[in-house]
Amino acid sequence: MVKVFFSYCHIDETYRNELEKHLMSLKRNGIIESWHDRRILAGEEWAGRIDDEIRSADIILLLVSSDFIASKYCYEIEMREALNRHERGEAVVIPIILRPCDWADLPFGKLQSANKDGKAVTKYLTLDDAFFEIATAIKDVANKIYERTNKSSKPQSIANFSCAKETVIVEKSLPRSSNLAIPKPFTDHDRDSFITESYEYISRFFEGSLEELQSRYPDVKTKFQKVDARSFEASAYRNGDQICKCGIWLSDSFGSRGPSTIAFCYSGVSQRNSFNEIMSVKDNGNVLGLEPMGMWFRYGAEKKLLTFEGAAEYYWSMFFEPMQRR
Repeated sequence: MVKVFFSYCHIDETYRNELEKHLMSLKRNGIIESWHDRRILAGEEWAGRIDDEIRSADIILLLVSSDFIASKYCYEIEMREALNRHERGEAVVIPIILRPCDWADLPFGKLQSANKDGKAVTKYLTLDDAFFEIATAIKDVANKIYERTNKSSKPQSIANFSCAKETVIVEKSLPRSSNLAIPKPFTDHDRDSFITESYEYISRFFEGSLEELQSRYPDVKTKFQKVDARSFEASAYRNGDQICKCGIWLSDSFGSRGPSTIAFCYSGVSQRNSFNEIMSVKDNGNVLGLEPMGMWFRYGAEKKLLTFEGAAEYYWSMFFEPMQRR
Protein backbone atom coordinates (compact mmCIF):
# COMPACT_ATOMS: atom_id res chain seq x y z
CA MET A 1 0.00 0.00 0.00
CA VAL A 2 0.98 3.62 -0.48
CA LYS A 3 2.14 5.16 2.80
CA VAL A 4 0.76 8.63 3.57
CA PHE A 5 2.31 10.85 6.27
CA PHE A 6 0.49 13.84 7.80
CA SER A 7 2.69 16.78 8.80
CA TYR A 8 0.53 19.24 10.74
CA CYS A 9 0.33 21.50 13.79
CA HIS A 10 -1.83 20.14 16.60
CA ILE A 11 -4.04 23.23 16.62
CA ASP A 12 -5.20 22.05 13.17
CA GLU A 13 -6.04 18.52 14.32
CA THR A 14 -9.75 18.88 13.56
CA TYR A 15 -8.92 19.59 9.92
CA ARG A 16 -6.63 16.56 9.80
CA ASN A 17 -9.47 14.41 11.16
CA GLU A 18 -11.83 15.73 8.47
CA LEU A 19 -9.30 15.01 5.74
CA GLU A 20 -8.77 11.48 7.04
CA LYS A 21 -12.48 10.80 6.75
CA HIS A 22 -12.40 11.85 3.10
CA LEU A 23 -9.47 9.49 2.47
CA MET A 24 -11.27 6.48 3.92
CA SER A 25 -12.35 5.18 0.50
CA LEU A 26 -8.67 4.87 -0.46
CA LYS A 27 -7.99 3.02 2.79
CA ARG A 28 -10.95 0.66 2.38
CA ASN A 29 -9.82 -0.15 -1.16
CA GLY A 30 -6.35 -1.02 0.09
CA ILE A 31 -4.65 1.81 -1.81
CA ILE A 32 -3.19 3.77 1.11
CA GLU A 33 -2.31 3.52 4.76
CA SER A 34 -1.84 6.72 6.74
CA TRP A 35 0.23 7.76 9.72
CA HIS A 36 0.34 10.77 12.03
CA ASP A 37 1.85 11.43 15.43
CA ARG A 38 -1.31 10.54 17.36
CA ARG A 39 -0.34 6.92 16.72
CA ILE A 40 2.74 7.24 18.92
CA LEU A 41 2.36 5.13 22.05
CA ALA A 42 3.16 6.23 25.58
CA GLY A 43 6.82 5.59 26.29
CA GLU A 44 7.91 5.69 22.64
CA GLU A 45 10.72 8.01 21.61
CA TRP A 46 8.50 10.29 19.56
CA ALA A 47 11.12 12.16 17.52
CA GLY A 48 12.70 8.93 16.34
CA ARG A 49 9.33 7.43 15.44
CA ILE A 50 8.37 10.50 13.41
CA ASP A 51 11.73 10.35 11.61
CA ASP A 52 11.17 6.68 10.74
CA GLU A 53 7.68 7.33 9.39
CA ILE A 54 8.48 10.40 7.33
CA ARG A 55 11.50 8.63 5.81
CA SER A 56 9.40 5.65 4.72
CA ALA A 57 6.36 7.58 3.44
CA ASP A 58 5.43 7.63 -0.24
CA ILE A 59 3.22 10.72 0.06
CA ILE A 60 3.81 13.49 2.61
CA LEU A 61 0.94 15.89 3.22
CA LEU A 62 1.89 19.33 4.53
CA LEU A 63 -1.18 20.77 6.28
CA VAL A 64 -0.27 24.42 6.00
CA SER A 65 -1.46 27.24 8.26
CA SER A 66 0.17 30.14 10.07
CA ASP A 67 0.65 27.81 13.04
CA PHE A 68 2.35 25.20 10.85
CA ILE A 69 4.73 27.84 9.53
CA ALA A 70 5.38 29.15 13.06
CA SER A 71 6.07 25.67 14.44
CA LYS A 72 9.80 25.04 14.64
CA TYR A 73 9.35 21.27 14.49
CA CYS A 74 6.83 21.25 11.62
CA TYR A 75 8.69 23.78 9.51
CA GLU A 76 12.38 23.23 10.25
CA ILE A 77 12.39 19.46 10.73
CA GLU A 78 9.40 17.73 9.13
CA MET A 79 9.04 20.06 6.16
CA ARG A 80 12.74 20.11 5.34
CA GLU A 81 13.04 16.32 5.49
CA ALA A 82 9.91 16.04 3.34
CA LEU A 83 11.29 18.38 0.68
CA ASN A 84 14.68 16.63 0.70
CA ARG A 85 12.96 13.31 -0.03
CA HIS A 86 10.81 14.95 -2.70
CA GLU A 87 13.87 16.39 -4.44
CA ARG A 88 15.60 12.99 -4.33
CA GLY A 89 12.56 11.38 -5.94
CA GLU A 90 11.80 9.24 -2.90
CA ALA A 91 8.41 10.73 -2.02
CA VAL A 92 5.76 13.13 -3.28
CA VAL A 93 5.10 16.19 -1.11
CA ILE A 94 1.62 17.70 -1.40
CA PRO A 95 0.88 21.04 0.32
CA ILE A 96 -2.68 21.48 1.61
CA ILE A 97 -3.56 25.04 2.59
CA LEU A 98 -5.84 24.93 5.63
CA ARG A 99 -6.10 28.58 6.59
CA PRO A 100 -5.11 31.80 4.80
CA CYS A 101 -1.42 32.50 5.37
CA ASP A 102 1.66 33.76 3.54
CA TRP A 103 2.96 30.49 2.08
CA ALA A 104 3.58 31.07 -1.64
CA ASP A 105 7.21 32.25 -1.24
CA LEU A 106 8.22 29.45 1.13
CA PRO A 107 10.24 26.42 -0.06
CA PHE A 108 7.12 24.31 -0.70
CA GLY A 109 5.43 27.18 -2.56
CA LYS A 110 6.83 25.86 -5.85
CA LEU A 111 4.82 22.65 -5.46
CA GLN A 112 1.27 22.26 -6.72
CA SER A 113 -1.11 22.32 -3.77
CA ALA A 114 -4.06 19.94 -3.48
CA ASN A 115 -6.30 23.01 -3.14
CA LYS A 116 -7.33 24.46 -6.48
CA ASP A 117 -5.44 27.74 -6.99
CA GLY A 118 -4.16 27.46 -3.41
CA LYS A 119 -7.55 28.39 -1.97
CA ALA A 120 -7.53 27.80 1.79
CA VAL A 121 -9.88 25.17 3.21
CA THR A 122 -11.63 27.72 5.41
CA LYS A 123 -12.49 29.85 2.35
CA TYR A 124 -14.68 27.13 0.83
CA LEU A 125 -18.42 27.19 1.43
CA THR A 126 -18.27 23.89 3.32
CA LEU A 127 -15.45 21.71 4.63
CA ASP A 128 -16.87 18.81 2.62
CA ASP A 129 -16.44 20.80 -0.60
CA ALA A 130 -12.83 21.57 0.32
CA PHE A 131 -11.76 18.13 1.43
CA PHE A 132 -13.52 16.33 -1.42
CA GLU A 133 -11.47 18.40 -3.87
CA ILE A 134 -8.29 17.78 -1.87
CA ALA A 135 -8.94 14.05 -1.44
CA THR A 136 -9.51 13.75 -5.20
CA ALA A 137 -6.10 15.29 -5.89
CA ILE A 138 -4.44 12.95 -3.38
CA LYS A 139 -6.30 10.00 -4.89
CA ASP A 140 -4.87 10.73 -8.35
CA VAL A 141 -1.32 10.68 -6.99
CA ALA A 142 -1.86 7.64 -4.77
CA ASN A 143 -3.41 5.61 -7.60
CA LYS A 144 -0.48 6.33 -9.92
CA ILE A 145 2.04 5.32 -7.28
CA TYR A 146 0.01 2.21 -6.47
CA GLU A 147 -0.24 1.19 -10.13
CA ARG A 148 3.49 1.63 -10.73
CA THR A 149 4.31 -0.27 -7.55
CA ASN A 150 2.20 -3.23 -8.61
CA LYS A 151 3.51 -3.28 -12.19
CA SER A 152 7.14 -3.65 -11.22
CA SER A 153 9.11 -4.56 -8.14
CA LYS A 154 12.13 -2.57 -9.34
CA PRO A 155 12.86 0.62 -7.38
CA GLN A 156 11.77 3.69 -9.36
CA SER A 157 11.43 7.40 -8.71
CA ILE A 158 8.41 8.41 -6.61
CA ALA A 159 8.64 11.93 -8.04
CA ASN A 160 7.49 10.37 -11.31
CA PHE A 161 4.68 8.65 -9.43
CA SER A 162 6.61 5.39 -9.33
CA CYS A 163 7.39 3.06 -6.47
CA ALA A 164 9.66 4.05 -3.61
CA LYS A 165 12.98 2.52 -2.66
CA GLU A 166 12.52 -0.70 -0.78
CA THR A 167 12.67 0.04 2.93
CA VAL A 168 12.82 -2.46 5.75
CA ILE A 169 10.78 -1.22 8.69
CA VAL A 170 11.09 -2.80 12.08
CA GLU A 171 7.78 -2.77 13.92
CA LYS A 172 8.21 -1.24 17.35
CA SER A 173 4.66 -1.90 18.48
CA LEU A 174 1.51 -3.67 17.45
CA PRO A 175 -0.09 -2.29 14.27
CA ARG A 176 -3.24 -0.32 14.87
CA SER A 177 -5.72 1.85 13.03
CA SER A 178 -5.28 5.58 12.58
CA ASN A 179 -9.08 5.83 12.42
CA LEU A 180 -9.58 6.34 16.16
CA ALA A 181 -11.43 9.65 16.17
CA ILE A 182 -14.52 9.81 18.38
CA PRO A 183 -17.13 12.60 18.48
CA LYS A 184 -15.68 15.71 20.05
CA PRO A 185 -17.74 17.30 22.83
CA PHE A 186 -18.33 21.03 22.35
CA THR A 187 -19.00 23.27 25.33
CA ASP A 188 -21.39 26.21 25.59
CA HIS A 189 -18.32 28.44 25.44
CA ASP A 190 -17.21 26.81 22.18
CA ARG A 191 -20.61 27.39 20.60
CA ASP A 192 -20.99 30.94 21.94
CA SER A 193 -17.53 31.87 20.66
CA PHE A 194 -18.23 30.29 17.28
CA ILE A 195 -21.54 32.06 16.70
CA THR A 196 -20.04 35.41 17.73
CA GLU A 197 -17.01 34.98 15.45
CA SER A 198 -19.34 33.90 12.64
CA TYR A 199 -21.45 37.04 12.99
CA GLU A 200 -18.36 39.27 13.07
CA TYR A 201 -17.04 37.62 9.91
CA ILE A 202 -20.37 38.05 8.10
CA SER A 203 -20.43 41.71 9.15
CA ARG A 204 -16.92 42.33 7.75
CA PHE A 205 -17.79 40.34 4.62
CA PHE A 206 -20.82 42.53 3.89
CA GLU A 207 -18.94 45.75 4.58
CA GLY A 208 -16.10 44.74 2.24
CA SER A 209 -18.44 43.45 -0.47
CA LEU A 210 -20.51 46.63 -0.44
CA GLU A 211 -17.39 48.78 -0.75
CA GLU A 212 -16.18 46.72 -3.71
CA LEU A 213 -19.60 46.79 -5.37
CA GLN A 214 -19.78 50.59 -5.19
CA SER A 215 -16.23 51.00 -6.52
CA ARG A 216 -16.96 48.81 -9.55
CA TYR A 217 -20.19 50.40 -10.78
CA PRO A 218 -20.61 54.20 -11.05
CA ASP A 219 -24.41 53.96 -10.92
CA VAL A 220 -24.41 51.87 -7.72
CA LYS A 221 -24.30 53.30 -4.21
CA THR A 222 -24.20 51.21 -1.07
CA LYS A 223 -24.76 51.69 2.63
CA PHE A 224 -23.48 49.64 5.56
CA GLN A 225 -24.65 50.58 9.04
CA LYS A 226 -23.87 48.93 12.34
CA VAL A 227 -27.00 49.32 14.43
CA ASP A 228 -25.33 47.97 17.57
CA ALA A 229 -22.70 45.39 18.53
CA ARG A 230 -25.02 42.55 17.55
CA SER A 231 -26.68 43.79 14.36
CA PHE A 232 -26.18 45.66 11.08
CA GLU A 233 -28.16 46.73 8.02
CA ALA A 234 -27.02 46.75 4.39
CA SER A 235 -28.51 48.54 1.38
CA ALA A 236 -27.65 48.85 -2.31
CA TYR A 237 -29.02 51.51 -4.69
CA ARG A 238 -28.91 51.76 -8.47
CA ASN A 239 -29.50 55.12 -10.11
CA GLY A 240 -30.76 56.30 -6.73
CA ASP A 241 -33.37 53.56 -6.31
CA GLN A 242 -33.02 51.10 -3.45
CA ILE A 243 -32.76 47.61 -4.94
CA CYS A 244 -31.41 45.52 -2.06
CA LYS A 245 -31.82 45.74 1.69
CA CYS A 246 -31.40 43.43 4.65
CA GLY A 247 -30.72 43.30 8.35
CA ILE A 248 -28.60 40.65 10.05
CA TRP A 249 -28.33 40.13 13.78
CA LEU A 250 -27.26 37.79 16.55
CA SER A 251 -30.37 36.25 18.03
CA ASP A 252 -31.05 34.53 21.34
CA SER A 253 -33.15 31.45 20.76
CA PHE A 254 -35.79 30.51 23.29
CA GLY A 255 -34.15 29.04 26.36
CA SER A 256 -30.59 29.90 25.32
CA ARG A 257 -28.22 31.68 27.69
CA GLY A 258 -26.65 33.76 24.96
CA PRO A 259 -26.58 34.31 21.19
CA SER A 260 -27.23 31.01 19.43
CA THR A 261 -28.41 31.96 15.93
CA ILE A 262 -27.79 34.52 13.18
CA ALA A 263 -30.98 35.88 11.62
CA PHE A 264 -31.61 37.58 8.25
CA CYS A 265 -34.56 39.82 7.37
CA TYR A 266 -35.22 41.76 4.16
CA SER A 267 -36.93 44.58 6.04
CA GLY A 268 -34.00 45.27 8.37
CA VAL A 269 -33.45 44.77 12.08
CA SER A 270 -36.27 46.90 13.49
CA GLN A 271 -38.65 43.94 13.69
CA ARG A 272 -36.54 41.22 15.27
CA ASN A 273 -39.45 38.94 15.98
CA SER A 274 -39.60 37.90 12.31
CA PHE A 275 -36.98 36.81 9.80
CA ASN A 276 -36.58 35.34 6.32
CA GLU A 277 -33.77 32.95 7.24
CA ILE A 278 -31.88 31.90 10.33
CA MET A 279 -28.68 29.93 10.94
CA SER A 280 -27.77 27.94 14.01
CA VAL A 281 -24.58 26.29 15.24
CA LYS A 282 -24.31 22.57 14.55
CA ASP A 283 -21.47 20.07 14.64
CA ASN A 284 -20.58 16.86 12.82
CA GLY A 285 -18.77 15.35 15.78
CA ASN A 286 -15.50 16.98 14.81
CA VAL A 287 -16.02 20.62 13.82
CA LEU A 288 -18.59 23.34 14.34
CA GLY A 289 -20.45 24.92 11.45
CA LEU A 290 -23.54 26.96 10.60
CA GLU A 291 -26.70 25.33 9.28
CA PRO A 292 -29.48 27.41 7.66
CA MET A 293 -33.06 26.51 8.46
CA GLY A 294 -33.65 26.34 4.69
CA MET A 295 -36.34 29.01 4.37
CA TRP A 296 -34.68 30.50 1.27
CA PHE A 297 -36.19 28.73 -1.74
CA ARG A 298 -32.82 28.36 -3.48
CA TYR A 299 -31.35 26.36 -0.62
CA GLY A 300 -31.21 22.65 -1.43
CA ALA A 301 -32.90 19.96 0.59
CA GLU A 302 -29.55 18.51 1.68
CA LYS A 303 -28.32 20.48 4.67
CA LYS A 304 -24.59 21.05 4.98
CA LEU A 305 -22.48 22.70 7.64
CA LEU A 306 -21.30 26.04 6.31
CA THR A 307 -17.97 27.68 7.10
CA PHE A 308 -17.74 31.40 7.95
CA GLU A 309 -17.19 32.01 4.23
CA GLY A 310 -20.08 29.76 3.24
CA ALA A 311 -22.49 31.42 5.66
CA ALA A 312 -21.48 34.91 4.51
CA GLU A 313 -21.89 33.97 0.83
CA TYR A 314 -25.28 32.41 1.57
CA TYR A 315 -26.64 35.60 3.16
CA TRP A 316 -24.98 37.79 0.54
CA SER A 317 -26.71 35.78 -2.21
CA MET A 318 -30.07 36.37 -0.51
CA PHE A 319 -29.33 40.09 -0.21
CA PHE A 320 -27.90 40.57 -3.71
CA GLU A 321 -30.38 38.51 -5.73
CA PRO A 322 -32.77 41.44 -6.51
CA MET A 323 -29.87 43.38 -8.08
CA GLN A 324 -28.93 40.43 -10.30
CA ARG A 325 -32.48 39.99 -11.56
CA ARG A 326 -32.51 43.44 -13.15
